[in-house]
Amino acid sequence: MPILFGADRTAVSRVLEVPDAQTGWSHASAMKRMTEWKFKILFDGECPYCRFEIRWLQRWNRKGSLAFEDISSDSFDPARYGLTDDDLMAVLHGVFPDGRVLRGPEVFRQAYRAVGIGWILAPTGWPLLRPVCDRLYSLFARHRVSLGRLFGRRCDDESCTPRHGRR
Repeated sequence: MPILFGADRTAVSRVLEVPDAQTGWSHASAMKRMTEWKFKILFDGECPYCRFEIRWLQRWNRKGSLAFEDISSDSFDPARYGLTDDDLMAVLHGVFPDGRVLRGPEVFRQAYRAVGIGWILAPTGWPLLRPVCDRLYSLFARHRVSLGRLFGRRCDDESCTPRHGRR
């Protein structure tokens, strides 16, 4: 059953699904676990790279510490987080339960920590490596949409604005 939580931790929209057969969770225990998220990643469900990364994180999200919200969903409202479509398309964003918003590579580091595998990205935050890794991410983020077209991303316009921005 797809579950997604908004800034106020209420169920809203959809998330990539993890079947109950794989998790063994009952619906009630899944709901309880998912309301206790420690960090939420705002991802572009139309982006092939983003979908790949989200599926990877969902496999590790056994305790429900990480929530996922698709910015390409028709029901997504960027204003809920004080953001715009352009903000969200430029770099990855994440949100803490208290409403604080992170952006850029630190979102990956926090998401990996939330699912218990922060050690994988820990070196990208070390003082000597952080500027290099952050700059590489910025370069990727700048070209993510055009690179995504090589792997099946479909856009109605040149900027690939999320659907809610096309109303």
